[in-house]
Amino acid sequence: MRNESLNPESVPAGLEHFMPPTSPATSSHAPGTLVDKYGRHITYIRLSITDRCDFRCFYCMAEEMEFLSRDQVLSLEECLRVIRSFVGMGVTKVRITGGEPLVRRNALWLLREAGKLEGLKELVVTTNGSQLDRYAAEMHEAGVKRVNISLDTLRADRFKAITRVGDIDKVLRGIDAAIAAGFEGVKLNTVMMRGVNDDEIVGLARFAVDKGIDLSFIEEMPLGSIDRSRADTYFSSDEALELLRPHFDLVSSAETTGGPAHYWRIPGRRTKIGFISPHSHNFCDSCNRVRITCKGELYPCLGQNDALPLMPVLRGHPEDDAPLVQAIVDSMGIKPKGHDFNDQIQDPKVVRFMSMTGG
Repeated sequence: MRNESLNPESVPAGLEHFMPPTSPATSSHAPGTLVDKYGRHITYIRLSITDRCDFRCFYCMAEEMEFLSRDQVLSLEECLRVIRSFVGMGVTKVRITGGEPLVRRNALWLLREAGKLEGLKELVVTTNGSQLDRYAAEMHEAGVKRVNISLDTLRADRFKAITRVGDIDKVLRGIDAAIAAGFEGVKLNTVMMRGVNDDEIVGLARFAVDKGIDLSFIEEMPLGSIDRSRADTYFSSDEALELLRPHFDLVSSAETTGGPAHYWRIPGRRTKIGFISPHSHNFCDSCNRVRITCKGELYPCLGQNDALPLMPVLRGHPEDDAPLVQAIVDSMGIKPKGHDFNDQIQDPKVVRFMSMTGG
């Protein structure tokens, strides 16, 4: 597929005012591939299917959220069209996110249909774990290969404080259900926050090791306006690694799950411990992914505000995916070389919450 120089007439219906800064020289695509203007192949998408969640984690969303109406959100059929189009362009990994994706009615239908797509090697889900006790077995049967579960603390009182409304026992049951379901991988995701949960770094690692599952520690990202300074709670991957070294024999690994984490192995154990470090160890040079919100906004970069709206294309051409494919190709023109999270930690420039972009 080759994208010629854009002009108002060549932009898909509904996107007349969107003129990505691209040219034939920076957006040529061999059939079945999707490449940005820096030569990075896009093989991984994260698709949010809802902005709703049954938790209210204070780093992810406001306590009093206004959620989108049904007509403002992609239908599951439209979500499938988006996935199918990306897979047709060489995407091999799709992560379904939210909000909390499992609170979306009929989410399992989407997982089953996506799991049938030829060329899709990895269908994965990120969840807060609250619904896994009910759905883990069916998700596995639908073709989900791996599940990531958010868990920032093992203390019930702290869990309630972080999530505002969550019940940790429900999540712990969900973790056990995911392990029992037989996924190829179960991983915990922990957002590190100084003065909030940094005293549990070692305890969370021990929990993962005892369960025989993986764990990724994530540096908090400056997304959305919250009532505290993220600079005060920022906790780096290097600090966490130093806390872990006296307790575990950690060996650096070149393994990857297709995302930005750098993993460490514990000899003789199944567990990998990973670090996602957007501040301290920028991973943009090898970025292979884009995000699509539940509104159909395609964000080529998590740390930027530029997005291309896919909903007008989907609804303007309900029986024809060619304009959708072209819009996706055009979006490569606005994928930047990298984010600037370090500059934003005091003054976030990305005003949308993580729950809006997709976790």
